[in-house]
Amino acid sequence: MDKFIMRQAQELQAKMAKAQEELSDATVEVSAGGGAIKVLITGQQQVQKVTLSADVDMADRELLEDLILTAVNEAITKSQELAQDRMGAITSGLKLPGMPGMSGPPGSGQKGFR
Repeated sequence: MDKFIMRQAQELQAKMAKAQEELSDATVEVSAGGGAIKVLITGQQQVQKVTLSADVDMADRELLEDLILTAVNEAITKSQELAQDRMGAITSGLKLPGMPGMSGPPGSGQKGFR
């Protein structure tokens, strides 16, 4: 393999490792039920904290469970979007199968590696 390509691959690997580290430090906070439930999650989809406001009706268990589920799922989605944005910025010029910025699936005739 050409030394230039090897150097580029090493630089890309270093950038991806740095982005992964930054994602572990980045957080997203989401609320549900008008702020009754708040979820804090990292850019690596690790839930850090779930907060219930003081005025949450603890007697309505089913509603509370639904609000928590909604907040956690929204937090995961937002965290995944954050990760995709960060990683996509690194790989934006590449046409690698399975990576953001890819033109098409492997074997589809699109430019990229096979």
